[in-house]
Amino acid sequence: MTRPDTPTPEETSALRDAIDRALAARHESGKAGIAAAVLHKGQTIATAENEVQLQSDPTRHAEMVAITRAAASLGSTDLSGCVMISTLQPCEMCLAALRFAGIRRVIFAATQDRVAAKYFVFPHLRISDFQADGTFTAIGGIDEDRVLPLYETGEE
Repeated sequence: MTRPDTPTPEETSALRDAIDRALAARHESGKAGIAAAVLHKGQTIATAENEVQLQSDPTRHAEMVAITRAAASLGSTDLSGCVMISTLQPCEMCLAALRFAGIRRVIFAATQDRVAAKYFVFPHLRISDFQADGTFTAIGGIDEDRVLPLYETGEE
């Protein structure tokens, strides 16, 4: 049995797929190298890349797009039991959206402390603040070195 503070094989596989998509997206015009996925019962039900520049919408982070697609896939705004996968530690907006959607577990690659400051507009608000009540699990730094070049400077 996998420990709660360790990614499952399905989560690890989904993160690797997201990293591959982020690296590929980086080379496409107008796309940022950020990718996310939502798992439900170990299966990927939604994938997304950052669409902020493509849609001229500052809320179209990869995690937000993935939440929208997952809700449509399940026909419900209640995503409890789902897991968010992201190539970059979700920002404060995305973490709040995860909580509103009922997602209580997030697995990510690049951590806040190792990326450009531009990705976090409230740097004093940390992911640990979202974990304070014990209902939210975050596991970060998985395959971090593969994606750090995408986020070190903040230039997309």
